[in-house]
Amino acid sequence: MGNVGLLYVGSVLYLNGLILLGKVEAKAGGVFNLFVGVLQVVTPTYLVMTAQGDTRQILTASGLYLFGFTYLYVGIGLLAGLDTNGVGYFSLFVAIAALGYSFANFHLVRDPSFGVIWLYWAFLWFLFFLLLGLKREALTSYTGWVTTIQGWVTGAIPGFLLLSGYWKHTTEIAIALGVFAVLVFGGLWPLTGRRGTAGRPPDAENTADAYGG
Repeated sequence: MGNVGLLYVGSVLYLNGLILLGKVEAKAGGVFNLFVGVLQVVTPTYLVMTAQGDTRQILTASGLYLFGFTYLYVGIGLLAGLDTNGVGYFSLFVAIAALGYSFANFHLVRDPSFGVIWLYWAFLWFLFFLLLGLKREALTSYTGWVTTIQGWVTGAIPGFLLLSGYWKHTTEIAIALGVFAVLVFGGLWPLTGRRGTAGRPPDAENTADAYGG
């Protein structure tokens, strides 16, 4: 059941990245954030209630709330036109928590692929903190691209492969994800990270003001 949620985490990250890039209207994207936010609260609640005391399953399910609360917060914020600093500072909490979940996946769950994926999420949510909490608007384009790419790499593709039974060789996947992150996210920075508001689409500045992570 959690794999279904992962698939749709990918879809909402993809959409939120397009919001930041000025390709999707903020309020239209806010509605979909609510859909996925509700899913990501209902799913872990069901998994915890049916875990029968399995602490590892409860640990895995608990991390899903971080996403569910983020997307609910974002969806409400986009629709109501709220300031983004609340989502931004919550994103800092998520980024720090993601480091803990990464450690747990490496050392407790023994799944290095999701250990790396949680590091991806820690990096992304830290970008949300910088952009939305500290208002570093020069990061809008870079964060938009990272969000869009992570929607596929950490959500949609792993979710589909897990559902279809093709998610195997987790050590090799972890190495590939690490190399991909360094090359792609490092390469994006000189292309987008220093452009500031002048390099963004015409409506991107207003979008950043309305957007949550």
